[in-house]
Amino acid sequence: MIETLTTIFYFLIAITILVAVHEFGHYYAARRCGVRVLRFSIGFGTRLLKWTDRHGTEFAISSVPLGGYVKMLDEREGEVAPEDRPYAFTSKPVWQRIVIAFAGPLANFILAILLYWLLAVLQGSVSVAPVIGSVEPDSIAAEAGLEAGQEIKAVDGSPINSRRALEIYLLNRLGESGEISFTVKYPDSDLVYESKAKLDKWLRGAEGPDVISGLGLSFYSPPLLSRISQVMPDMPAAAAGLQVGDEIVEVDGQNSLSVEKLTEYISARAGQELEIIIERETEEGLFRDTKLITPKEVEADNGTRGVIGIAWSREQFPQEMVRYHRYGFVSGMNQAVSSTFEVIDTTFLSIKKLVVGEISTKNLSGPIGIAKVAGDSAKAGIWYFINFLAYISVLLGVFNLLPVPVLDGGHILFGLIEWVKGSPVSEKIQMLGYQAGLAMLLGLMVIAFYNDILRLS
Repeated sequence: MIETLTTIFYFLIAITILVAVHEFGHYYAARRCGVRVLRFSIGFGTRLLKWTDRHGTEFAISSVPLGGYVKMLDEREGEVAPEDRPYAFTSKPVWQRIVIAFAGPLANFILAILLYWLLAVLQGSVSVAPVIGSVEPDSIAAEAGLEAGQEIKAVDGSPINSRRALEIYLLNRLGESGEISFTVKYPDSDLVYESKAKLDKWLRGAEGPDVISGLGLSFYSPPLLSRISQVMPDMPAAAAGLQVGDEIVEVDGQNSLSVEKLTEYISARAGQELEIIIERETEEGLFRDTKLITPKEVEADNGTRGVIGIAWSREQFPQEMVRYHRYGFVSGMNQAVSSTFEVIDTTFLSIKKLVVGEISTKNLSGPIGIAKVAGDSAKAGIWYFINFLAYISVLLGVFNLLPVPVLDGGHILFGLIEWVKGSPVSEKIQMLGYQAGLAMLLGLMVIAFYNDILRLS
């Protein structure tokens, strides 16, 4: 219950910030263009809190915190006194109306740039080289001749300097057919090798596609250690008194087992009592103790297995695989702009792939999915939450730029048509467009909610 309330709390914080920034963009542009703003509302429905400034604009916080709006003086929404018509939205030149519509998404992009800049300057970033750990037989990676230990330096000629960069690039090729090329190098060598493979409607229709395993490869991971890095609450290990830092040295009289063998042994003995010997570093020295633990039976993909509720530690990555990035004021801004446009480009491409059927609609998420990510990112730390805000701010800006009536992009589209033809689009056509756009958005919302509910279940 507490976790659910925490998730809702951080979701509302995120939505409030993003909507406030978006609507402020419209508000600021409208005021600069001489349009009278009647109301600036965060949320819909009954106004819970409101105040009016010296310009006559009512600022309100309303009861349904899932959006917001800026209400302007507009002849389409009622009678406007002759002396007030110069301040109406509909009286302004078409270019100003386009600017006002575009200002909301632009404000979201500016927010994303500022947040990414904050992350770059204050935190920097750490990335891990995309070194291959294993290659599956008869996979795309195997067809390309990729091998364990190689570092991927480029894909299709685009430089790759981290695992995240590789994943982002591959996301842009989801659902495609054609050739894919890799540039790789071996460790301790300056020589690079190029190889190619074929894609055939790659991962088209997959839900939550894993682009790395979709190639048939996995990244290098440092070896596991028999030392415990995490003990899950309300599980057999916690009940037996195991602690983070304990090292399992023997199970049922068997020692010198690898972590993989230990995991396999425990997994095969659900409901059977095990005698586990651990070693623990204390102030008095090395402490050795015996614990009797019965693995809990849990459902797995291929049946059931036994777990005791621990996670293993790993060795650290080799230093040459870890890249630290530090940014100054200017370089941080360059990085922030680059990150923002990278997300914009990927988002537009994903929408195009969704429309033409190269990406499944199963990958759409609604408010429930976004709320879960908001809660998870907040629990992970303030920097993760800021990164989440920046990313969602870009998505909100891109979504509102879609040329769909009822969205900002629809207003921009009608404005551009009016600019070209020299007269406004007829009210009948606009109304039909708004109805079609509303139906489309409602359909997407139903699909997104359905997907969210399926994921929860």
